[in-house]
Amino acid sequence: MVTRRPNIVIAISIVLASAILAIAVWVLVQMRDDALRRAQDSVFNVSLLIERDVSRNLEIFDLSLRAVMDGLNQPDLMELKPQTRQMVLFDGSASAKDMGSLFVFDENGNVKFDSQASPPRDFNVADRDYFKVQRDSRNVGLYISRPFMPKARHKDISIALSRRISRPDGSFGGIVVGTIRLAYFHRLFDGMNLGPGGSMALMLRDGTMLMRRPYDPAIVGINLTGTANYSRFITQPSGDFFGTASIDGVERWYAFRQIDMYPLILDVALSTRDIYVEWRHRAWIIGSLIAALDATIIALAILFSNQLRRRREAEDELRELARTDGLTGLNNRRTFEELLDEEWRRAQRNGWPLSMLLIDVDSFKGFNDLYGHSAGDDALIAVAHSIAQNVRRPGDTAARFGGEEFAVLLPDTDEAGATSLAEQIRAAVQAHQVRHVASSHHVLTVSMGVATAQGNAIATSRALVNAADGALYEAKDAGRNRVMCYRAAGNVSIDDVAPAALPDSLPTTELRSDT
Repeated sequence: MVTRRPNIVIAISIVLASAILAIAVWVLVQMRDDALRRAQDSVFNVSLLIERDVSRNLEIFDLSLRAVMDGLNQPDLMELKPQTRQMVLFDGSASAKDMGSLFVFDENGNVKFDSQASPPRDFNVADRDYFKVQRDSRNVGLYISRPFMPKARHKDISIALSRRISRPDGSFGGIVVGTIRLAYFHRLFDGMNLGPGGSMALMLRDGTMLMRRPYDPAIVGINLTGTANYSRFITQPSGDFFGTASIDGVERWYAFRQIDMYPLILDVALSTRDIYVEWRHRAWIIGSLIAALDATIIALAILFSNQLRRRREAEDELRELARTDGLTGLNNRRTFEELLDEEWRRAQRNGWPLSMLLIDVDSFKGFNDLYGHSAGDDALIAVAHSIAQNVRRPGDTAARFGGEEFAVLLPDTDEAGATSLAEQIRAAVQAHQVRHVASSHHVLTVSMGVATAQGNAIATSRALVNAADGALYEAKDAGRNRVMCYRAAGNVSIDDVAPAALPDSLPTTELRSDT
């Protein structure tokens, strides 16, 4: 009977092979999750250790600054002998390894007292950021500076911790400053085992890089404001995510935390390749044994199963690619038009309003010509991110309509709601501060047309698209960087009601690589 009906053997073989494969896959998935959890625990422990070490040393150094300030309040300080005065003002913390000098500067930035020299060395720091910040504000407290090359004899790149000296009347009387060599952070980072592809970075909260592993002197002092990873770092006190650092293109799992009460952000990252290296080795052994066992049971069934699985995965991937724009990750135009037809019919049945936003990046050809197509792609991604961050309601659809144009479909949304959302997107794009000198606004901006189908003013879905397109061109003609609403008798800008003048100039930040 088996000879006459070989399909029974094949069917039994497939069931048996599938059961064995399911068990093996479940075990491998559990092993993979365990590998990720172990790596995450390791990273959290490393980041906590680094945070505590840095926080403790900064606290000790800050206490030294406070001690100097207390010493300055001694009424008979200047009458003491120089050696005694040094002992009163300066403790031994400044002599620790990688700790620089403690200084007292007068209101003009000249050295008044020096922990390592009596009489003090002669130089001026009025041009340093830590002096200017303390001079211009009474309530800064402890300020951590950007990296700099000291003017004293030590020529290692350092940062400064400073506190303001205020006279009894509240006026500026100078500053107390302590320097820390970046070699301290370099050595601290090198002592941590993060694998071949791991990275670690310490930066100021304003995005200024202080130290990174793997170490590259050219990276110290750069500003990461506007980069994807930095944007995540500043959203919450601590967190984790998978990301790719454009500085080296390595995919990593990041854990970050803001250090205690100091304006510092620490991130520790493991390469996903390093996380799963042992798992891959074990998976290869287990997979080989399972494959050999399945091949023994029935080679043809295994081959058929694998081919069917690969075909299904390929079809799913092709289906997804057919619906998604490869650059921005938004829906493509074909998907948008399909959803537009569905929502139009639903809106007509239920009597709901249906709104559409048509978005165009201002002067994008000039941006491409000036900064190159790679920067243009980054700009489109930034615009898409701003749109996606604001279009969150279930049922709303965002898509790349073509080139530098984007579209948003808003079911059950009236004109006021659509206009409000459009203004949020416009402001979010401008807030990225992507430099665009060819634009009259000096930064990358978008113009938007808003159209709402409600009642009989717009008869078809194609008319809705045309109405939004007409409003968009009105926004372009009106000066760009604005939102215009479609009216049957003409288009109206939201600025026509309460015009908001843009500043003559805006600080701009170019897209840059992150850690």
